[in-house]
Amino acid sequence: MYRYIDAFTSAFWGTLQWTLDSIVFNVPWYTNYFWGLILISLLVWGLEIAIPWRKQQAIFRKDFWLDAGYMFFNFFVFSIAISGFYNVLEVLFQGFGVTISSFALINPEHWPMWLQLVIFFIVLDFVQWFTHTLLHRFPLLWQYHKVHHSVKEMGFAAHLRYHWMENILYKPLKTFGVMVLFGFEPEQAYYIHFLAITIGHFNHANIKITWGPLKYVFNNPVMHLYHHAYSLPEGRFGVNFGISLSLWDYIFKTNYIPEDSGTVPLGFAGDDVFPSDFIGQNTYGFKRHKRTKKEL
Repeated sequence: MYRYIDAFTSAFWGTLQWTLDSIVFNVPWYTNYFWGLILISLLVWGLEIAIPWRKQQAIFRKDFWLDAGYMFFNFFVFSIAISGFYNVLEVLFQGFGVTISSFALINPEHWPMWLQLVIFFIVLDFVQWFTHTLLHRFPLLWQYHKVHHSVKEMGFAAHLRYHWMENILYKPLKTFGVMVLFGFEPEQAYYIHFLAITIGHFNHANIKITWGPLKYVFNNPVMHLYHHAYSLPEGRFGVNFGISLSLWDYIFKTNYIPEDSGTVPLGFAGDDVFPSDFIGQNTYGFKRHKRTKKEL
């Protein structure tokens, strides 16, 4: 029992200390996610102000500060809180002789770093795309994912508005994807993590970017806006599930962009009675809710 307590506390205090060290610039700049998140946010927000897609939308749009709070809560506070539990699981698996490399199908350690990073990026994004479809497909998971879809005016910070339970589902699946393919996380994976944050911010931003022919590869604000549309095509439980890459939606025929005016209403059926505050949204989903006819 002692080793589990030690594993929990060491991970918790280690993650907390790393975050505090990041705030005071006491970590390598290329792994400083605290200031990196702030810098990326300011850059994308600056583009929203300079070249807004929906010109009638205020600079401080509806729920701007709520979403800013979500960014720091989900990216740092909750990560600190949950870090100990993941470390306990790792120790538990090690007790059964299971490590992160136990299920690896390939050994890419001798590949060029650029190739490791590209494959790492693709695998993680597919796992996230697949998990995202599950959040829409199953009513229990949808209750938590409603928080992300409660956004009524889209902006960069909406990227990280999501229920903390999504971390519980996403992270183990992402870790499993790494275990199955690599058996380890590439040494320079921070490039991929910063790239994913940047693309996610752009996808939610009030900017009209489609990347030209690359729209079939990379997700974009026009495509993702329709993921948040209030009204979905008949018979669909969701569209445009891509996180960083759009190619999965084109491959599996879940893509949908009927027009690009940016004026589509956002949300979901019943969002008029959905909690509008942080506490209410993050305690939502723990009691049974029936889907309305529009949600089915």
